[in-house]
Amino acid sequence: MTQSTRVTLEHTRDLDTRLLDVAREVRVLSSLSWPEGTVRKFLISWRRGQPTLPEVTPTPRDLGPIRAELEAIVAAADPADPMQVFVARTADSYATAARMLGAVGTPEMTECSRLLYGAPDDLMPGSELSHRRAAELLLQNTENLVAAGVIPESERTCPAEEAAARMRDAFDSFFGPDAPSVEIDPDLASKAAAGSRRVRIRGTTTFSELDVAQLIEHEGFVHTATALNGRAQPNLACMALSAPRTTATQEGIATLAELTTRAIDIARLRRLALRTVAIHMALEGADYLEVFRFFLEEGQSEAESARSAMRVFRGGDVRGRVVFTKDVVYLCGLIAVHTFLRKAIAESRPHLVRRLFAGRLALPDVFLLDGAFARGDVAEPRYVPHWATDLHRLAAYLAFSAIVNRVDLGTVELERLLAE
Repeated sequence: MTQSTRVTLEHTRDLDTRLLDVAREVRVLSSLSWPEGTVRKFLISWRRGQPTLPEVTPTPRDLGPIRAELEAIVAAADPADPMQVFVARTADSYATAARMLGAVGTPEMTECSRLLYGAPDDLMPGSELSHRRAAELLLQNTENLVAAGVIPESERTCPAEEAAARMRDAFDSFFGPDAPSVEIDPDLASKAAAGSRRVRIRGTTTFSELDVAQLIEHEGFVHTATALNGRAQPNLACMALSAPRTTATQEGIATLAELTTRAIDIARLRRLALRTVAIHMALEGADYLEVFRFFLEEGQSEAESARSAMRVFRGGDVRGRVVFTKDVVYLCGLIAVHTFLRKAIAESRPHLVRRLFAGRLALPDVFLLDGAFARGDVAEPRYVPHWATDLHRLAAYLAFSAIVNRVDLGTVELERLLAE
Protein backbone atom coordinates (compact mmCIF):
# COMPACT_ATOMS: atom_id res chain seq x y z
CA MET A 1 0.00 0.00 0.00
CA THR A 2 1.44 3.35 -1.05
CA GLN A 3 1.68 6.34 1.28
CA SER A 4 -0.98 8.15 -0.80
CA THR A 5 -3.36 5.16 -0.58
CA ARG A 6 -2.78 4.92 3.18
CA VAL A 7 -3.59 8.60 3.68
CA THR A 8 -6.75 8.30 1.56
CA LEU A 9 -7.92 5.28 3.53
CA GLU A 10 -7.23 7.04 6.85
CA HIS A 11 -9.29 10.01 5.67
CA THR A 12 -12.11 7.67 4.69
CA ARG A 13 -12.07 6.10 8.15
CA ASP A 14 -12.08 9.54 9.75
CA LEU A 15 -15.14 10.58 7.74
CA ASP A 16 -16.79 7.26 8.60
CA THR A 17 -16.20 7.81 12.34
CA ARG A 18 -17.54 11.36 12.16
CA LEU A 19 -20.66 10.14 10.39
CA LEU A 20 -21.27 7.38 12.94
CA ASP A 21 -20.98 9.90 15.78
CA VAL A 22 -23.53 12.32 14.34
CA ALA A 23 -25.99 10.08 12.49
CA ARG A 24 -27.34 8.56 15.70
CA GLU A 25 -28.81 11.98 16.55
CA VAL A 26 -31.07 11.88 13.47
CA ARG A 27 -33.75 9.44 14.60
CA VAL A 28 -36.52 9.68 12.03
CA LEU A 29 -39.21 7.19 13.08
CA SER A 30 -38.95 7.72 16.82
CA SER A 31 -39.04 11.50 16.31
CA LEU A 32 -42.22 11.23 14.24
CA SER A 33 -44.05 8.78 16.50
CA TRP A 34 -47.42 9.89 17.84
CA PRO A 35 -47.92 10.20 21.61
CA GLU A 36 -49.03 7.03 23.32
CA GLY A 37 -52.80 6.63 23.36
CA THR A 38 -53.52 8.90 20.39
CA VAL A 39 -54.79 6.10 18.14
CA ARG A 40 -56.72 4.54 21.03
CA LYS A 41 -58.44 7.87 21.72
CA PHE A 42 -59.43 8.18 18.06
CA LEU A 43 -60.90 4.68 18.02
CA ILE A 44 -62.99 5.48 21.09
CA SER A 45 -64.48 8.48 19.30
CA TRP A 46 -65.06 6.38 16.17
CA ARG A 47 -66.88 3.63 18.06
CA ARG A 48 -69.07 6.20 19.78
CA GLY A 49 -70.18 7.41 16.37
CA GLN A 50 -68.56 10.82 16.79
CA PRO A 51 -65.13 10.46 15.16
CA THR A 52 -62.76 13.36 15.56
CA LEU A 53 -59.38 13.91 13.97
CA PRO A 54 -56.50 12.89 16.24
CA GLU A 55 -55.03 15.78 18.21
CA VAL A 56 -51.39 15.73 17.19
CA THR A 57 -49.03 18.69 17.18
CA PRO A 58 -45.73 17.72 15.54
CA THR A 59 -42.73 19.07 17.45
CA PRO A 60 -39.86 20.31 15.27
CA ARG A 61 -36.34 19.32 16.29
CA ASP A 62 -33.59 21.88 16.07
CA LEU A 63 -30.81 19.89 14.46
CA GLY A 64 -28.87 22.83 13.05
CA PRO A 65 -25.46 21.83 14.48
CA ILE A 66 -26.06 18.23 13.38
CA ARG A 67 -26.87 19.36 9.84
CA ALA A 68 -23.77 21.54 9.79
CA GLU A 69 -21.54 18.60 10.69
CA LEU A 70 -23.24 16.35 8.13
CA GLU A 71 -22.76 18.98 5.45
CA ALA A 72 -19.11 19.36 6.51
CA ILE A 73 -18.62 15.62 6.04
CA VAL A 74 -20.08 15.87 2.53
CA ALA A 75 -17.77 18.78 1.71
CA ALA A 76 -14.71 16.95 3.06
CA ALA A 77 -15.24 13.83 0.96
CA ASP A 78 -13.18 13.38 -2.20
CA PRO A 79 -15.64 13.05 -5.13
CA ALA A 80 -13.07 10.94 -6.97
CA ASP A 81 -12.89 8.30 -4.22
CA PRO A 82 -15.85 5.84 -4.32
CA MET A 83 -15.70 4.97 -0.62
CA GLN A 84 -15.75 8.62 0.36
CA VAL A 85 -18.58 9.23 -2.12
CA PHE A 86 -20.53 6.52 -0.27
CA VAL A 87 -19.95 8.30 3.04
CA ALA A 88 -20.94 11.64 1.48
CA ARG A 89 -24.16 10.28 -0.02
CA THR A 90 -25.11 8.73 3.30
CA ALA A 91 -24.31 11.93 5.21
CA ASP A 92 -26.31 13.96 2.70
CA SER A 93 -29.39 11.78 3.20
CA TYR A 94 -29.11 12.26 6.96
CA ALA A 95 -28.80 16.03 6.42
CA THR A 96 -32.05 15.97 4.44
CA ALA A 97 -33.68 13.90 7.19
CA ALA A 98 -32.50 16.44 9.77
CA ARG A 99 -34.06 19.22 7.71
CA MET A 100 -37.27 17.19 7.53
CA LEU A 101 -37.41 16.77 11.32
CA GLY A 102 -37.01 20.52 11.72
CA ALA A 103 -39.92 21.13 9.36
CA VAL A 104 -42.55 18.70 10.68
CA GLY A 105 -46.13 19.80 10.12
CA THR A 106 -45.17 21.97 7.13
CA PRO A 107 -45.00 21.42 3.34
CA GLU A 108 -41.20 21.40 3.59
CA MET A 109 -41.48 18.21 5.61
CA THR A 110 -43.28 16.51 2.71
CA GLU A 111 -40.73 17.88 0.24
CA CYS A 112 -37.90 16.31 2.24
CA SER A 113 -39.83 13.07 2.58
CA ARG A 114 -40.24 12.89 -1.19
CA LEU A 115 -36.50 13.41 -1.67
CA LEU A 116 -35.68 10.62 0.78
CA TYR A 117 -38.34 8.02 0.03
CA GLY A 118 -40.05 9.00 -3.22
CA ALA A 119 -43.72 9.60 -3.92
CA PRO A 120 -46.62 7.55 -5.33
CA ASP A 121 -46.51 9.20 -8.76
CA ASP A 122 -42.78 8.61 -9.30
CA LEU A 123 -42.11 6.17 -12.16
CA MET A 124 -40.79 2.70 -11.44
CA PRO A 125 -37.34 1.85 -12.84
CA GLY A 126 -37.52 0.57 -16.41
CA SER A 127 -41.25 1.22 -16.65
CA GLU A 128 -43.76 3.88 -17.61
CA LEU A 129 -45.91 2.85 -14.66
CA SER A 130 -45.93 4.97 -11.52
CA HIS A 131 -45.75 3.34 -8.11
CA ARG A 132 -49.36 4.35 -7.53
CA ARG A 133 -50.53 2.80 -10.79
CA ALA A 134 -48.66 -0.41 -10.00
CA ALA A 135 -50.34 -0.50 -6.59
CA GLU A 136 -53.76 0.06 -8.15
CA LEU A 137 -53.18 -2.75 -10.66
CA LEU A 138 -52.14 -5.13 -7.89
CA LEU A 139 -55.30 -4.28 -5.97
CA GLN A 140 -57.49 -4.69 -9.05
CA ASN A 141 -55.93 -8.06 -9.91
CA THR A 142 -56.61 -9.45 -6.45
CA GLU A 143 -59.89 -7.85 -5.37
CA ASN A 144 -62.09 -10.56 -6.92
CA LEU A 145 -60.16 -13.30 -5.11
CA VAL A 146 -60.53 -11.50 -1.80
CA ALA A 147 -64.22 -10.73 -2.36
CA ALA A 148 -64.93 -14.36 -3.19
CA GLY A 149 -63.14 -15.53 -0.07
CA VAL A 150 -60.76 -17.62 -2.16
CA ILE A 151 -57.75 -16.09 -0.41
CA PRO A 152 -58.73 -15.17 3.17
CA GLU A 153 -56.26 -13.44 5.44
CA SER A 154 -54.23 -15.84 7.54
CA GLU A 155 -55.66 -16.52 11.00
CA ARG A 156 -53.74 -14.82 13.79
CA THR A 157 -53.56 -17.09 16.79
CA CYS A 158 -49.93 -16.78 17.91
CA PRO A 159 -49.39 -14.42 20.87
CA ALA A 160 -46.40 -12.09 20.85
CA GLU A 161 -44.54 -14.14 23.47
CA GLU A 162 -44.72 -17.29 21.34
CA ALA A 163 -43.75 -15.42 18.18
CA ALA A 164 -40.73 -13.96 19.98
CA ALA A 165 -39.64 -17.39 21.21
CA ARG A 166 -39.79 -18.86 17.71
CA MET A 167 -37.86 -15.95 16.29
CA ARG A 168 -35.15 -16.37 18.93
CA ASP A 169 -34.74 -20.03 17.95
CA ALA A 170 -34.42 -19.13 14.25
CA PHE A 171 -31.94 -16.34 14.92
CA ASP A 172 -29.81 -18.46 17.27
CA SER A 173 -29.54 -21.11 14.55
CA PHE A 174 -28.64 -18.64 11.79
CA PHE A 175 -26.49 -16.06 13.59
CA GLY A 176 -24.99 -18.12 16.41
CA PRO A 177 -23.30 -15.87 19.00
CA ASP A 178 -24.26 -12.77 16.97
CA ALA A 179 -27.98 -13.49 17.26
CA PRO A 180 -30.00 -10.39 18.20
CA SER A 181 -32.31 -10.33 21.19
CA VAL A 182 -36.05 -10.33 20.50
CA GLU A 183 -38.07 -7.90 22.60
CA ILE A 184 -41.79 -7.22 22.87
CA ASP A 185 -42.72 -3.53 22.65
CA PRO A 186 -46.39 -2.68 23.32
CA ASP A 187 -45.97 0.85 21.91
CA LEU A 188 -44.36 -0.09 18.60
CA ALA A 189 -46.23 1.56 15.68
CA SER A 190 -45.11 -1.00 13.09
CA LYS A 191 -45.36 -4.74 13.47
CA ALA A 192 -41.60 -5.04 13.99
CA ALA A 193 -38.31 -3.13 13.90
CA ALA A 194 -34.84 -4.62 13.57
CA GLY A 195 -31.26 -3.58 14.29
CA SER A 196 -28.00 -5.45 14.65
CA ARG A 197 -28.46 -6.16 18.36
CA ARG A 198 -32.21 -6.50 18.83
CA VAL A 199 -35.48 -7.08 17.02
CA ARG A 200 -38.64 -5.60 18.50
CA ILE A 201 -42.15 -6.83 17.78
CA ARG A 202 -45.45 -5.20 18.66
CA GLY A 203 -46.84 -6.56 21.91
CA THR A 204 -50.47 -5.55 21.52
CA THR A 205 -51.27 -8.00 18.74
CA THR A 206 -51.32 -11.65 17.78
CA PHE A 207 -49.54 -13.14 14.80
CA SER A 208 -50.34 -15.69 12.11
CA GLU A 209 -48.01 -18.48 11.02
CA LEU A 210 -47.11 -16.40 7.97
CA ASP A 211 -46.50 -13.35 10.16
CA VAL A 212 -43.87 -15.23 12.13
CA ALA A 213 -42.20 -16.52 8.98
CA GLN A 214 -42.24 -12.97 7.55
CA LEU A 215 -40.66 -11.52 10.68
CA ILE A 216 -37.87 -14.09 10.62
CA GLU A 217 -37.06 -13.59 6.93
CA HIS A 218 -37.74 -9.84 6.71
CA GLU A 219 -36.47 -8.48 10.02
CA GLY A 220 -33.85 -11.05 10.95
CA PHE A 221 -32.33 -12.55 7.85
CA VAL A 222 -32.31 -9.23 5.95
CA HIS A 223 -32.40 -6.17 8.24
CA THR A 224 -30.37 -7.64 11.09
CA ALA A 225 -28.03 -9.52 8.74
CA THR A 226 -27.16 -6.42 6.72
CA ALA A 227 -26.65 -4.39 9.90
CA LEU A 228 -24.29 -7.02 11.33
CA ASN A 229 -22.39 -7.26 8.05
CA GLY A 230 -22.12 -3.49 7.98
CA ARG A 231 -20.79 -3.33 11.54
CA ALA A 232 -18.06 -5.80 10.56
CA GLN A 233 -16.77 -3.64 7.71
CA PRO A 234 -13.08 -2.74 8.24
CA ASN A 235 -13.29 0.78 6.80
CA LEU A 236 -16.94 1.72 6.37
CA ALA A 237 -18.79 0.89 9.58
CA CYS A 238 -21.43 3.40 8.44
CA MET A 239 -22.67 0.61 6.17
CA ALA A 240 -24.53 -0.60 9.27
CA LEU A 241 -26.59 2.59 9.51
CA SER A 242 -30.28 2.66 8.61
CA ALA A 243 -29.67 5.65 6.37
CA PRO A 244 -32.80 7.06 4.70
CA ARG A 245 -31.22 6.64 1.27
CA THR A 246 -31.03 2.86 1.75
CA THR A 247 -34.61 2.37 2.94
CA ALA A 248 -36.15 1.45 -0.43
CA THR A 249 -33.47 -1.15 -1.18
CA GLN A 250 -33.59 -2.60 2.33
CA GLU A 251 -37.36 -2.98 2.29
CA GLY A 252 -37.24 -4.25 -1.28
CA ILE A 253 -34.80 -7.03 -0.38
CA ALA A 254 -36.76 -7.89 2.76
CA THR A 255 -40.08 -8.10 0.92
CA LEU A 256 -38.52 -10.12 -1.90
CA ALA A 257 -37.25 -12.49 0.79
CA GLU A 258 -40.86 -13.04 1.83
CA LEU A 259 -41.81 -13.79 -1.78
CA THR A 260 -38.99 -16.20 -2.54
CA THR A 261 -39.49 -18.14 0.71
CA ARG A 262 -43.31 -18.16 0.31
CA ALA A 263 -43.67 -16.29 3.60
CA ILE A 264 -46.16 -13.82 2.14
CA ASP A 265 -49.82 -13.88 1.15
CA ILE A 266 -52.17 -11.75 -0.93
CA ALA A 267 -53.37 -9.87 2.15
CA ARG A 268 -49.81 -8.73 2.91
CA LEU A 269 -49.17 -7.65 -0.69
CA ARG A 270 -52.44 -5.75 -0.72
CA ARG A 271 -51.49 -3.92 2.49
CA LEU A 272 -48.31 -2.71 0.83
CA ALA A 273 -50.25 -1.51 -2.20
CA LEU A 274 -52.91 0.15 -0.04
CA ARG A 275 -50.25 2.20 1.74
CA THR A 276 -49.08 3.67 -1.57
CA VAL A 277 -52.63 4.56 -2.62
CA ALA A 278 -53.36 6.04 0.83
CA ILE A 279 -50.31 8.30 0.64
CA HIS A 280 -51.53 9.58 -2.72
CA MET A 281 -54.96 10.27 -1.23
CA ALA A 282 -53.44 12.23 1.65
CA LEU A 283 -51.18 14.21 -0.67
CA GLU A 284 -54.30 15.15 -2.66
CA GLY A 285 -55.99 16.44 0.50
CA ALA A 286 -57.67 13.46 2.20
CA ASP A 287 -57.60 13.81 5.99
CA TYR A 288 -56.85 11.17 8.59
CA LEU A 289 -60.50 10.11 8.90
CA GLU A 290 -60.87 9.63 5.14
CA VAL A 291 -57.68 7.59 4.95
CA PHE A 292 -58.79 5.52 7.96
CA ARG A 293 -62.11 4.78 6.22
CA PHE A 294 -60.25 3.81 3.05
CA PHE A 295 -58.26 1.15 4.89
CA LEU A 296 -61.39 0.00 6.71
CA GLU A 297 -63.36 -0.38 3.47
CA GLU A 298 -60.49 -2.41 2.03
CA GLY A 299 -60.92 -5.02 4.74
CA GLN A 300 -58.52 -4.03 7.50
CA SER A 301 -59.69 -4.11 11.10
CA GLU A 302 -60.46 -0.86 12.92
CA ALA A 303 -57.25 -1.03 14.94
CA GLU A 304 -55.11 -1.87 11.92
CA SER A 305 -56.77 0.82 9.82
CA ALA A 306 -56.11 3.43 12.49
CA ARG A 307 -52.45 2.43 12.71
CA SER A 308 -52.09 2.32 8.92
CA ALA A 309 -53.53 5.83 8.63
CA MET A 310 -51.24 7.01 11.41
CA ARG A 311 -48.20 5.85 9.40
CA VAL A 312 -49.21 8.19 6.57
CA PHE A 313 -49.58 11.26 8.79
CA ARG A 314 -46.54 10.87 11.06
CA GLY A 315 -44.93 14.28 11.30
CA GLY A 316 -47.55 15.67 8.95
CA ASP A 317 -50.95 17.31 9.19
CA VAL A 318 -53.97 15.12 9.95
CA ARG A 319 -56.03 17.46 7.76
CA GLY A 320 -54.10 16.28 4.70
CA ARG A 321 -51.47 17.36 2.15
CA VAL A 322 -48.55 17.34 4.63
CA VAL A 323 -47.64 13.67 4.53
CA PHE A 324 -44.85 11.22 5.40
CA THR A 325 -44.25 9.26 2.18
CA LYS A 326 -41.94 6.53 3.50
CA ASP A 327 -44.37 3.69 2.94
CA VAL A 328 -44.10 3.93 -0.85
CA VAL A 329 -40.73 2.20 -0.51
CA TYR A 330 -42.14 -1.26 0.16
CA LEU A 331 -43.73 -1.83 -3.22
CA CYS A 332 -41.32 0.29 -5.29
CA GLY A 333 -38.33 -1.24 -3.49
CA LEU A 334 -39.61 -4.75 -4.13
CA ILE A 335 -39.98 -4.08 -7.84
CA ALA A 336 -36.58 -2.35 -8.10
CA VAL A 337 -34.73 -5.15 -6.26
CA HIS A 338 -36.53 -7.85 -8.25
CA THR A 339 -35.51 -6.09 -11.48
CA PHE A 340 -31.92 -5.65 -10.24
CA LEU A 341 -31.54 -9.35 -9.40
CA ARG A 342 -33.06 -10.41 -12.72
CA LYS A 343 -30.62 -8.19 -14.59
CA ALA A 344 -27.61 -9.29 -12.51
CA ILE A 345 -28.25 -12.96 -13.18
CA ALA A 346 -29.16 -12.38 -16.84
CA GLU A 347 -25.78 -10.65 -17.30
CA SER A 348 -23.93 -13.46 -15.46
CA ARG A 349 -22.95 -11.21 -12.54
CA PRO A 350 -24.20 -13.31 -9.62
CA HIS A 351 -21.63 -11.80 -7.21
CA LEU A 352 -23.79 -8.66 -7.18
CA VAL A 353 -26.56 -10.60 -5.43
CA ARG A 354 -24.35 -11.51 -2.50
CA ARG A 355 -22.84 -8.04 -2.24
CA LEU A 356 -26.26 -6.52 -1.64
CA PHE A 357 -25.97 -7.95 1.89
CA ALA A 358 -22.54 -6.48 2.72
CA GLY A 359 -24.26 -3.70 4.65
CA ARG A 360 -27.28 -1.47 4.38
CA LEU A 361 -26.81 -0.32 0.82
CA ALA A 362 -28.75 1.33 -1.97
CA LEU A 363 -28.68 -0.52 -5.29
CA PRO A 364 -26.17 1.87 -6.97
CA ASP A 365 -23.71 1.32 -4.11
CA VAL A 366 -22.98 -2.20 -5.32
CA PHE A 367 -21.44 -0.72 -8.47
CA LEU A 368 -19.93 2.32 -6.75
CA LEU A 369 -17.95 0.07 -4.37
CA ASP A 370 -17.01 -2.60 -6.92
CA GLY A 371 -13.30 -1.69 -6.83
CA ALA A 372 -13.31 -1.52 -3.02
CA PHE A 373 -14.81 -5.01 -2.87
CA ALA A 374 -12.15 -6.28 -5.28
CA ARG A 375 -9.34 -4.79 -3.15
CA GLY A 376 -10.82 -6.06 0.10
CA ASP A 377 -11.36 -2.55 1.45
CA VAL A 378 -15.03 -3.46 1.65
CA ALA A 379 -15.58 -6.97 3.02
CA GLU A 380 -17.86 -9.57 1.51
CA PRO A 381 -20.86 -10.30 3.76
CA ARG A 382 -20.77 -13.01 6.39
CA TYR A 383 -24.51 -13.42 6.85
CA VAL A 384 -26.54 -14.01 3.68
CA PRO A 385 -30.00 -15.65 3.76
CA HIS A 386 -30.28 -19.10 2.21
CA TRP A 387 -32.49 -18.02 -0.69
CA ALA A 388 -29.83 -15.52 -1.85
CA THR A 389 -27.00 -18.08 -1.75
CA ASP A 390 -28.83 -20.75 -3.77
CA LEU A 391 -28.36 -18.98 -7.08
CA HIS A 392 -29.59 -21.93 -9.17
CA ARG A 393 -33.05 -21.76 -7.63
CA LEU A 394 -33.07 -17.97 -7.47
CA ALA A 395 -32.10 -17.74 -11.15
CA ALA A 396 -34.86 -20.18 -12.11
CA TYR A 397 -37.45 -18.17 -10.17
CA LEU A 398 -36.33 -14.85 -11.66
CA ALA A 399 -36.01 -16.18 -15.21
CA PHE A 400 -39.48 -17.69 -15.15
CA SER A 401 -41.00 -14.55 -13.64
CA ALA A 402 -39.43 -12.51 -16.46
CA ILE A 403 -41.27 -14.65 -18.99
CA VAL A 404 -44.68 -14.79 -17.33
CA ASN A 405 -44.60 -11.03 -16.73
CA ARG A 406 -44.98 -10.66 -20.50
CA VAL A 407 -48.34 -12.46 -20.52
CA ASP A 408 -51.30 -10.08 -20.67
CA LEU A 409 -54.01 -11.76 -18.60
CA GLY A 410 -56.56 -9.38 -20.06
CA THR A 411 -56.28 -11.21 -23.40
CA VAL A 412 -56.51 -14.74 -21.92
CA GLU A 413 -59.70 -16.83 -21.78
CA LEU A 414 -59.47 -19.86 -19.52
CA GLU A 415 -61.82 -21.91 -21.70
CA ARG A 416 -59.62 -21.39 -24.76
CA LEU A 417 -56.24 -21.81 -23.04
CA LEU A 418 -54.27 -24.50 -24.93
CA ALA A 419 -57.46 -25.47 -26.73
CA GLU A 420 -57.02 -27.36 -29.99
